[in-house]
Amino acid sequence: MTRATPLTAFQNTGVAADVHHAAFPRWSVLPHGLAPELSFSIHTDLAAIESEWRCFERVAEGTPFQTFEWLAMWHRHIGALGGIMPAIAVGRFADGRTACLLPLAIEPRRSARRLCWLGQELCDYNAPLLARDFSQRVAPGRFVALWRELLRQMQADTQLRYDWIDFEKMPQTVGVQVNPFTLIGVTPNANSAHIAQIGDDWETFYRSRRSSATRRRDRIKRRRIAEFGEIRFVTAASADDARLTLESLMEQKSRALARKGIADLFTRPGYREFFLDFATNPATRQLAHVSRIEVGTTLAAANFAIAFGDCYYHILSSYCDGQLTRLGPGTLHLRELMAYAITLGLRRFDFTIGDERYKSEWCDLRLKLYDYSAAVTWRGWPASAAAKVRRRLKRFIKQTPLAWQLVSRLRSAAGALVQRRAP
Repeated sequence: MTRATPLTAFQNTGVAADVHHAAFPRWSVLPHGLAPELSFSIHTDLAAIESEWRCFERVAEGTPFQTFEWLAMWHRHIGALGGIMPAIAVGRFADGRTACLLPLAIEPRRSARRLCWLGQELCDYNAPLLARDFSQRVAPGRFVALWRELLRQMQADTQLRYDWIDFEKMPQTVGVQVNPFTLIGVTPNANSAHIAQIGDDWETFYRSRRSSATRRRDRIKRRRIAEFGEIRFVTAASADDARLTLESLMEQKSRALARKGIADLFTRPGYREFFLDFATNPATRQLAHVSRIEVGTTLAAANFAIAFGDCYYHILSSYCDGQLTRLGPGTLHLRELMAYAITLGLRRFDFTIGDERYKSEWCDLRLKLYDYSAAVTWRGWPASAAAKVRRRLKRFIKQTPLAWQLVSRLRSAAGALVQRRAP
């Protein structure tokens, strides 16, 4: 389904209060004629927009989590199971050129319909795809006004109607542009993301990030790992190889999550199938990088990542149990991955969401992430309020070292208890 929604009837006198009870800020807007109007079409059928989407993502600013390949596969394995309906809003400039693509979705829940990003829970970053000159042609106030009108048009359509808006993990920037969705009254996410500018020479980068004493410890640990067998960094060369490596990764990751008392994401409907399909499907294998560290006959560490644009996105990683664990096979693998990314000619290594200490040791860029929630109807109020409280509590815990340490210990203790009781 495609709906054309021309948005051309605004007076450039500022941004009015939002009709959906959202706290939109007031922004100045350019005089009429200096900010070209946009028209939107909304697509609930992914196939109908596939061609334009694929063409746009090649020239737009965005992340791999907004590519057609990632989200169409997510919907096939996960979204469709939950009855989630895509609502892809494509904005076009007056000359017909694609200005932005908003991969939205309507999710039916028992009490309220949620407007969210397509694939929101699985994507480390949720954001639009933007034309490279988007921020130059669309003033902040104009975008907020256009967004309000798009919401109003969706709400007027019975198929697209929703009860609350729930956005999370929205990055502060999209490429080099400010993410326009940070203008709609967002709150900080509990986590941020971390990125390393890796340059074009591994040794230069390595020496800039690790002291001589740390590099010496790295060499000592590598020699000790080598006592268990020959060390090999292996990139999966075939679909079967990628599948076997990824299956080992998921087994190792599941055990690690269980020890920490964290729910296993691979038991969620469709998650396991999604990653296996993305890593092995001919349509997506050019994006995915699956690799492992072998020590003798042991698969010591494994990873799943995406190479997109000039960046390596480190998404999933794991390492083995046993004697090798204390020697840091995962850390060894990470160094190999960064060196590998440099050989590919990539300029950035994105550790994605999470504030683990080891990331700050390598990274020189921190990317802030934001959330947004707003009720639209009385049905959506309880869900929106609960989401706000949950995220506020999570952020407090994550940003308070003593609270985070206590929660982590309690969770690990609960995980250990469950493992002891398991048959």
